[in-house]
Amino acid sequence: MPDYNTYVMGIKQRIFFISIAASVIFAAGFLFYRSVLISLLLTPLALLYPKIKTKEIIKRRKRELNIQFKDLLYSLASSVSAGKTIESAFRTALDDLSVLYPEPSAYILAEIRNIISRLDTNETLESALFEFAGRAGLEDIDNFVNVLNISRRTGGNVAQIIRNTSSIISDRIEVSQEIDMMLAERRFEQKVLNAVPVFMVALLSVSAAEYMHPVFNTAAGRVTMTVALAMMAAAWFISSKLNDIKL
Repeated sequence: MPDYNTYVMGIKQRIFFISIAASVIFAAGFLFYRSVLISLLLTPLALLYPKIKTKEIIKRRKRELNIQFKDLLYSLASSVSAGKTIESAFRTALDDLSVLYPEPSAYILAEIRNIISRLDTNETLESALFEFAGRAGLEDIDNFVNVLNISRRTGGNVAQIIRNTSSIISDRIEVSQEIDMMLAERRFEQKVLNAVPVFMVALLSVSAAEYMHPVFNTAAGRVTMTVALAMMAAAWFISSKLNDIKL
């Protein structure tokens, strides 16, 4: 089963992302410096991109798993409310979510199948869920597993606790989704604003070549371009952090 906290790129995938990044960096270098040599000297920065992309993939996988986990909670709460045991509720959830997620490779379906398989080999539900929570690395899953474990050990009303916990965690996940939707427009604006300086340089290079000539052919001009690139990178980093809101 996958560890959602890590992701190892294959060789082909790594080469693909490095090639894409190198092409973009070379094009940007040539646009800002008009020098093939400088552009080539900048392309090794593409080696850093797989690490950045890996973080994005991990974040995306966790986001998908969290959304799918919310649907699992709805199914579990419905089943225990109907009088089923929590173990039986997981078996029912597999059928319910198979309709919602027809792709067999969906993360939550694989996790439910793994939990059921462990139950079939006489493992406890708690041990299967703790193993799942450890690999997921998500606060909502940790909270659910801890509450379920405590309620079963103390002999509490498991059905009521699951319903209440599922409702609270589901509401939290829905709020997170709403925030993501509200930020989607801001993230698009961020991308547009980050692209504007590049577009302006390209436009001036074509429409006012003589005006831009000193920028590309003097030491002062290249220093100015370097400072501009550094400021653009800083603006992208800061705006990305501002739009990365965690609950």
